[in-house]
Amino acid sequence: MSADDSIVYVDRSDVREGALDDVRSAIDELVEFIATKEPQLLAYNVYLNDDGTRMTVIHVNRDSASLEYHLEIGGPAFRKFAGLITLRSIDVYGRPSEAAIERLHEKARMLGGATVVVHDRRAGFVRVGDA
Repeated sequence: MSADDSIVYVDRSDVREGALDDVRSAIDELVEFIATKEPQLLAYNVYLNDDGTRMTVIHVNRDSASLEYHLEIGGPAFRKFAGLITLRSIDVYGRPSEAAIERLHEKARMLGGATVVVHDRRAGFVRVGDA
């Protein structure tokens, strides 16, 4: 994997009032599902702020194909969040395919109309797997 191939995904959501316990359960189910079904993901992490009103998801994909696959098989699991959160933004760092970008927009519409912004890499490197 080179720095040119990897893609970092970050989304930010508001947790709806009264939904925190359900969000926590949905997060646990989603992470278990992804850990089992998506070995190509390099990292997948979900963060809640101190008062449980904001959620941030960050994942690192080997390449655009990995992101596309994640969005394809994760779609049904993402729907479980539809009544629990309002997705505010999706930022993607790297160069996803047009198919991945379309799936990102579909996810954004499904979960609250978030903005989707793709940031092109200017320079960098990846040390995953280096000792």
